[in-house]
Amino acid sequence: MVTGEATADVSAAPREQRDLGDQQPKLSLTDILRLGAAGAVNDSTCPQVQSVLAKISLCRTHVMGGRKFQCRDCDEVTSLYNSCGDRHCPTCSGGKRVDFNDRASNLILPGVTYYQVVFTLPSELSELALANREEMADLLVGSAWKSLSTQIKAEQDYDPAAISVLHTWNQKLEAHWHVHLLVPGEGPRLNHGKGLSRPTWKQATAPPGAKNSDGFHLVRAAALRETYRTRAIAKLRRLRRAGKLKLGGKFEHLQEDEHWDAFIEKLESKNWVAFIQPPPAATSSATQVVNYLTRYLTGGPISDHRITSANGREVTFLAREGVKAGGDRRQVPITLKTSDFVRRWCLHIQPDQLTKTRYFGGWSNNRQATYSARCQELLESLGRDVSTVDEATCEEEHPDLLCEHCGSDRLELVAQTAKPSWKELMWRESDSCPWWYADLQRESHRKFWAESYGEGFYDWYRETQVESAKGILAEPTRRIQLPLPGFSPVRDHHESYLIDSF
Repeated sequence: MVTGEATADVSAAPREQRDLGDQQPKLSLTDILRLGAAGAVNDSTCPQVQSVLAKISLCRTHVMGGRKFQCRDCDEVTSLYNSCGDRHCPTCSGGKRVDFNDRASNLILPGVTYYQVVFTLPSELSELALANREEMADLLVGSAWKSLSTQIKAEQDYDPAAISVLHTWNQKLEAHWHVHLLVPGEGPRLNHGKGLSRPTWKQATAPPGAKNSDGFHLVRAAALRETYRTRAIAKLRRLRRAGKLKLGGKFEHLQEDEHWDAFIEKLESKNWVAFIQPPPAATSSATQVVNYLTRYLTGGPISDHRITSANGREVTFLAREGVKAGGDRRQVPITLKTSDFVRRWCLHIQPDQLTKTRYFGGWSNNRQATYSARCQELLESLGRDVSTVDEATCEEEHPDLLCEHCGSDRLELVAQTAKPSWKELMWRESDSCPWWYADLQRESHRKFWAESYGEGFYDWYRETQVESAKGILAEPTRRIQLPLPGFSPVRDHHESYLIDSF
């Protein structure tokens, strides 16, 4: 199992220096997704994937509406178009990343040691998760937190807390489900200890005789891995018994008990990954981990910085390679056809109901305020300064609007156009709708009518009945309602159309 690919590189070096040096991608990630969308999807592609790619194709283009500014220095006009706002869009949702960064950073207390703990699903379950995303996300994150919190309480006797962020990729953009947890290595003591009349502060310490050269210890890693595996497999069994696992395709044979038992036995024989990463250096801050988690909170599994070259045919990007626990920084170029690159990127489009970030224990929503106040009170009683919090540097950039012709900031708003509805933008006959998305909608309707009235009905109806239908539809006694499948990102899937009866 490759563990390095699921471990954050939170070193202080800028990403540009680590990844590309002086190179710059020829096309942005957004451009690549727009170019490759048509070749990456077909009528069997998940409607949500189609919807996300269609939104990205229109993001910050003139059809989205926006504002026009005239430069007072050169009189040229600069246009600023509206964004799509989808959380998977590489150029959108910067506000969500900033909000998460601010909230997470406010929980960090100066002088407290924080650990990053990464739990990974075996490759078999990462593949199974593609058809069971919400169920496997709950299995992964829930098993990880319950295993870690139980062990912290048992071994270290303090009240634990954590922030978790779900990632579903490795550096090659393949399915590789894992969760990052940011965990304080100290906290309010639970049992107070013998002879103590009030809660005290407890720091995680290594057990006697432990081989620990760097001075950091959270819990016993071997025991954590075993507990995590046991909990996750038990949850997997419950999901199947309840009929909540979709077992199709290459996993269809698992519907038979004999094959399922063999599958579980194989999972039980594997070493599951639960990697505990202490601060990389004595001067390291937990905000470095927060910034890393923020970077991929929205926008997908890769950024422009790792793309070394791209055109309409191929995409080359850098990916970390190696099996060294804790990560191997050696990067190698990976070249894929543009359509294959887009397909891999689309593996990580998640359902709207799936929450990537969660807060546990003392940092859970209902305990966060009281837990943080208690931690500060206990630390102050020990004479530790908690008046200042490490400053987080979120990597979001918010440059002032400048004239794209002369660079002046003396711009005056001269026109503004509201953003059209998605129903209007994505209607299959609209000029704004991406052509491949319109074709998929037409094909869906063609199949629907073929199943209802026979092959060729849809094309015949469009050619011969459209004009005459206008008069027929005016007669209430000669019309029926039939539901049509919806393709628009916001269109009601139960929307009905009136056609003349036969």
